Amino acid sequence: MKNDLSALEAARLLGVSLPTLYSYVSRGLLASVSNGASRRKRYPQEDVLRLAARKNDAKRGGQTAVAAMHWGLPVLETQISHILDGRLLYRGRDATTLAESAALEAAASLLWDDNACDYFQQDAPVLPQGLASAPGATPLTRAMLAMAMLSSLPAPVDMLQSGPALMRILAAALLQTAPSALPLHRQLAQAWNADTDQTELLRAALVLLADHELNASTFAVRCIASTGASLPAALGAGLAALSGDRHGGGSAAARCMLMQALAAPDVKDAIGAFYKTIAPEFAGFGHPLYPQGDPRAAYLLDRLSALSHKSPQLGAILSFCATAGELLDARPNADLALAAMELAFGWPEGAALSVFALARSAGWIAHANEQAASAALIRPRARYIGRHQRD
Repeated sequence: MKNDLSALEAARLLGVSLPTLYSYVSRGLLASVSNGASRRKRYPQEDVLRLAARKNDAKRGGQTAVAAMHWGLPVLETQISHILDGRLLYRGRDATTLAESAALEAAASLLWDDNACDYFQQDAPVLPQGLASAPGATPLTRAMLAMAMLSSLPAPVDMLQSGPALMRILAAALLQTAPSALPLHRQLAQAWNADTDQTELLRAALVLLADHELNASTFAVRCIASTGASLPAALGAGLAALSGDRHGGGSAAARCMLMQALAAPDVKDAIGAFYKTIAPEFAGFGHPLYPQGDPRAAYLLDRLSALSHKSPQLGAILSFCATAGELLDARPNADLALAAMELAFGWPEGAALSVFALARSAGWIAHANEQAASAALIRPRARYIGRHQRD
């Protein structure tokens, strides 16, 4: 009882009237307990203090900050990219327009400093020693290993100067090839025996995925860069975040759905059963920032559709994509488009994630440089909701 408060004491702590206090109880915001033989209710002190902290935090904008961390308001300023009215813009230029003809290198130069310099005139870098000793590792693991090996080495003071070399080393690690100065989309195409049409799709996909505002991996990169860590260390953080099922794993989940649909006697039943076990937004459908549909997915799927007459398998896969969209009443996102490409063209399993990682490295480098230039440490405060005092 000594840790329980009377209604009057609780109301005073909360700075509210007794009717408001009772409304908190009825709305489930605060618990009340019986006071033995008395009809008067008591209120656990810990619960009252916790609610008071939340109320005070809300007055200071704490609740707004919490909402911002969940697809809400912007939490960092940037000049690099933004999403506006269903369009993805790189420094004010529409990414889908760039995808018509630009290569990833051009998109990177735009993201890094608005095309002030062309950084990709360098020779091919040297692969870190020891990377070849991990032949059985996944592409993403090799990429993380490469960045870890490079993180302790001296690097140029200007992050952007080392950007092209790091992207080429990243490509070599993902593909298990020697570093090359060839355009990055052509490196992927050669490794996967892609024809001309597929090579063009790879080029466009890399541009479309080069940046996406402040997603989880980009935020991780900016946090690491804000500490003064090296660019390879920051990219390693981005790759680690990308490895999660709710980020880079979306294309693998979408591929799994398509594989099950291909093998099932009843496509609708197979698709319906699959999405009972996983949220659509983590497996190819829907995106909170694109209520009217992901423009990246629309671009790539349109171009896949134009090629479907050449491949019955591609036609079937696109049909399954449409069926899933109808069943879910949702529009496809970029993960589904990448999965469809990987499966239809017979690329190695996980190729979609390699495309994603290589493309997004351009944006990560831009954000790491912008964060480092600000000289600000990213260090948000936590809103404590646990016990306030223990005996």
